[in-house]
Amino acid sequence: MRVLILHSDVQPDAPSDEQDTLAQIPIIAQALRAKGHQVSHAPFKPDREALKALIARERPDVVFNMVEAVWGRGSYASIAVSMLTELGVPYTGTDAAAMMVGGDKVLTKQVLAAAGLSTPRWATPPDWSGVDGGRWIVKSVDEDSSLAIDDGAVADGRAAVLARAEHCQAAHGGRWFAEEFIDGREFHVAVIEDGGAPRALPVAEMVFENWDDGRPRIMSDSAKWNAASSEYARTVWKFDGVQEPVLHTKLSQLALQTFALLGLSGYARVDFRVDAKGTPFILEINPNPSLALDCALYASALRANMSYADLIETILTASRGA
Repeated sequence: MRVLILHSDVQPDAPSDEQDTLAQIPIIAQALRAKGHQVSHAPFKPDREALKALIARERPDVVFNMVEAVWGRGSYASIAVSMLTELGVPYTGTDAAAMMVGGDKVLTKQVLAAAGLSTPRWATPPDWSGVDGGRWIVKSVDEDSSLAIDDGAVADGRAAVLARAEHCQAAHGGRWFAEEFIDGREFHVAVIEDGGAPRALPVAEMVFENWDDGRPRIMSDSAKWNAASSEYARTVWKFDGVQEPVLHTKLSQLALQTFALLGLSGYARVDFRVDAKGTPFILEINPNPSLALDCALYASALRANMSYADLIETILTASRGA
């Protein structure tokens, strides 16, 4: 097939998470070519006529959608999918509606809670109802990639939560909320469509090795993007389904339920925390997770005996409208 990789229009001074999107393009292109496809790539411009001209020039059978941000904001990523849908162009990944729900952490939690699926308590401005003397983590509502997640994101009590949210809003803009901090283990479950049905890949646990007990165990911005940091070196993926089959089966089932509930398609990642009692809590969903070689999704695919080219081909085969 003729495949157009459509990606975020990343500026030279863009943060690490956006630069990472560009770094994935040649790797994905190589994988597609290894499967016999013709590949081109181009940045997405939020202009209907510009996109029509690009499609007319490249004549893709499928667009491999790697638009993770528009105007530098992840909250606008669904614009690209909406425009491709309007133009009748097949594309990989999920549709605009599911992307918007999955990309909004508060809306996702409301949907999960309404369906009876366990997610940590949360609070939003302006009243911050429910925030008490407990421990909370302040997060962006609709930006991912660990934006502003560091030790200071974990706040004790109402005053600290409000101060942190005010700081983040001033520094980064956007919307912020507080989530009850589950001081436990962290798991990620990748789900891909394979042969027309969603499939949970082996469960990945994020292990915090040699961690200072005085610091919260969180996947910080530094741990995710700063390869020179101690946090980056001390956060590693672990696969131990043989030792804990009941827990891993439960997490896989919950991930598949979430995938179906939110109307996701193509591929996605569901993040969990498991408390000291062994109770899993769904934290959030990433409807367009990273496809980098060091990401959780590919690590899980390897455990399922899928090569990188096989993973990319599976995503391509599940494209919407193809």
